[in-house]
Amino acid sequence: MIDLKTYQSLATQPVGAFAPKPTSLTPGQEEASAQLWASADGHTKIGVWECTPGHFTADRTAMGEYCHIISGRASVTNADGQGTRDIGPGDLLVLPQGWTGEWVIHEHMRKLYILSASPTL
Repeated sequence: MIDLKTYQSLATQPVGAFAPKPTSLTPGQEEASAQLWASADGHTKIGVWECTPGHFTADRTAMGEYCHIISGRASVTNADGQGTRDIGPGDLLVLPQGWTGEWVIHEHMRKLYILSASPTL
């Protein structure tokens, strides 16, 4: 069980050390995250993530993602180049399991993420 006060101050929740973003297309782009909770079966994970400005690829074939943007601005585009969406503080972005595409972070971003995988039948 998680203490619900964990989610009280997401804007100031420590995320740990920044490291190079592995899928970045922009030299020097970095990210940091703190996992706040995970289900016993590993199918659901909740945490806080931050990323510096830049461009990166994203692959959600293994797990879908719900993103609540706390701060910063970005554009997210489907892998086929269609359907770009601009996001910022207060926005909710849903990336279903199977989604692939690209992010462009315009302003240092912080988000709450919920990763969710459909169990294999």
